[in-house]
Amino acid sequence: MLSACLSAKPNPLERDDIQTFINEMVSEHDFKRAELENVFKQVKLREDIIKTMTRPAEGKPWHQYRPIFITEKRINGGVKFWQENTELLAQAEQKYGVPAQIIVAIIGVETYYGRHAGNHRVIDALSTLAFDYPPRSKFFSKELQHYLLMTREENFDPLAMLGSYAGAMGQPQFIPSSFREYAVDFDKDGTRDLWTSRADIIGSVANYFKRHKWQAGGSVAFPAKVKGKRHKEMLEKGYKPKFTAGELKKHKVKTTAKLANEESVALLKLDGTTGPEYWVTLNNFYVITRYNHSPLYAMAVYRLSEAIRSVRDGGV
Repeated sequence: MLSACLSAKPNPLERDDIQTFINEMVSEHDFKRAELENVFKQVKLREDIIKTMTRPAEGKPWHQYRPIFITEKRINGGVKFWQENTELLAQAEQKYGVPAQIIVAIIGVETYYGRHAGNHRVIDALSTLAFDYPPRSKFFSKELQHYLLMTREENFDPLAMLGSYAGAMGQPQFIPSSFREYAVDFDKDGTRDLWTSRADIIGSVANYFKRHKWQAGGSVAFPAKVKGKRHKEMLEKGYKPKFTAGELKKHKVKTTAKLANEESVALLKLDGTTGPEYWVTLNNFYVITRYNHSPLYAMAVYRLSEAIRSVRDGGV
């Protein structure tokens, strides 16, 4: 719901909640009041950002979500990106253990390899969601804090940075807290640049996955078939692996994958074009959901990564 304050007080500095936020940044993080007031008096609180926030693509069923990202153009774009950055991707894979196709697919899903990195001012997006989007105001208030800290640490102009309607930035679309925690200076030029430095972009995505416990050499997911109702117990536990592969048989779940009995697994059900699709998912699938918590997103990344790898290797 849109806050009445958005239209009632066009000057953000007249709002008590924004003044309270400024007070906290001054007292807790040693910002200068005059500098923050100069920033916030230029902030634009935007109703269109809230409208976009309420209709994310993740609300679609899989058979509608999949065609958004698994397209011939996006696959071929991924092959081209890989060819242009072969050495950097190999270096990142060697250092972090994350396969090149996963890194490429993340960038492909997030921004179409940098083509759609967002044209909203980050300060406007985060301020709008922090102060006028009650369902997630606490989260975005924290991200706004991280953003101001980030711009100070990196010597960025807080009014100049562009990103998504949710305040995600650069080709890998890091939110400010993720930028501060996981972005790396992979080209060692003294700056963490997720907008134009292919090295920093690739290295930062790989570092993010390693820090979230990506298993080098591990699989992601396998198609499955189910029988009866025993599999529903697995579905009810969500997509974080809480079962072992050895338990699949008793839950009437079959997959052609060769899995060790102790391998941690989960079961995922997707709404396919002709009916339910079932997948046995592993730790690395769950790690992808740490980038975006939607299992639809994680499956899109995985399927795109496999398609890119297949075309690059001449398989299709």
